[in-house]
Amino acid sequence: MSDTLPRLVLKFGGTSMADAERIAHSASIVAAEARTGRGVAVVVSAMAGETDRLLSLATSLGGGLGEVETDTVLSAGEQVSAALMALALQRVGLKARAVMGWQLPIEVDGPPGSARITGIDPHLLDALLDQDTIPVVAGYQGVSADGRLATLGRGGTDLTAAAVAAALQAECDIYTDVDGVFTTDPRIEPAARRVGRISHDEMLELAAMGAKVLQTRSVEYAKAKGVVLRVKSSFLDAGSSAGTEVVCPADIAERRVVSGVAYARDQARLSLYGLDADGAQAAIVFSALAEAGVGIDMIVQARSRSGDSVNLEFSVEGKDLDRALAALRRHLDEMPGSACAHQTGLAKVSVVGTGLRGRADVARTLYEVLRSRNIAVRMAATSEIKISVLVDSDWLEHAVRALHSAYGLDQS
Repeated sequence: MSDTLPRLVLKFGGTSMADAERIAHSASIVAAEARTGRGVAVVVSAMAGETDRLLSLATSLGGGLGEVETDTVLSAGEQVSAALMALALQRVGLKARAVMGWQLPIEVDGPPGSARITGIDPHLLDALLDQDTIPVVAGYQGVSADGRLATLGRGGTDLTAAAVAAALQAECDIYTDVDGVFTTDPRIEPAARRVGRISHDEMLELAAMGAKVLQTRSVEYAKAKGVVLRVKSSFLDAGSSAGTEVVCPADIAERRVVSGVAYARDQARLSLYGLDADGAQAAIVFSALAEAGVGIDMIVQARSRSGDSVNLEFSVEGKDLDRALAALRRHLDEMPGSACAHQTGLAKVSVVGTGLRGRADVARTLYEVLRSRNIAVRMAATSEIKISVLVDSDWLEHAVRALHSAYGLDQS
């Protein structure tokens, strides 16, 4: 094993582990890295569709998400994948061993189905690597303080990979079905380009705004631990995927003002009128939504015309609208003078980039471009590196393509 090359964690998602042929191909990528002499560990997801199949079985017998026994069922998918990958690596002449989350252990706390990683003991991984054996870790799972299996939620294998990389002081390659992070969805805009390097913060915003390449918690973990992530394609031959590096902003020499355009379909806007200006009623509103398990995205507050009260608007995913309305209606009677309205048939479009900080011209371009195409902005919200707008769903693809071109993202 080389003492000069950093260790490397390779993560393979469900499409990369879909069947024996895909597993064998993914194993060839691992083998190519291992034969460079560096220490390599692997983290795997369940085979494509397997988690849904297992959940369906559990549900048919009365189990539901968030239950301990259901977590035990769901964790089996990754354990099967780990063993199959180990067999595939052994077949090409490499020493490999499947390692379950509880064997390391990967320590977690929190409720079943959405547990959080609190620590990883790297001793078993170190011992295997010192013996030139590739550990193949079952992702998405860990062990709670009472010794029960618990899963990390959808996309939890990305989080496992980032945590294993941090424990091993390794770099981390995330293999998926796309060759890196693109300036927008190539299915909407064929001129979308692969981004060579992007910051953790930009990747977090793109992931949160609808880009599905990386799971948000994995990027947060990598940022906190200083782990370099690379997004690559397992559908190319070993060494052929250029991919995208997700790094600290200081490691990016040149930055575009806008790095990408993300989108999310099926959004709804909720508007509350006549709330007290002191914020107490707003706190009640968001507490009720939190108890109902409704995720909130864009939030805008403004003084009402009378000046004695405030109006509050926010967006939710369309699938959460009914629960949000039910939660709000239970409290509106306790808020004299308030009213609630909602709008559906919306989509969210976001422009993201570290160069947005302090740049009013970015917002000017967004509004000019959308106005020139008669695309109405139903709501807008910003952060330091993001501007998001709600538009009518029928105009989503037009807006994405127009903004992608306006910010020069289709140019090399």
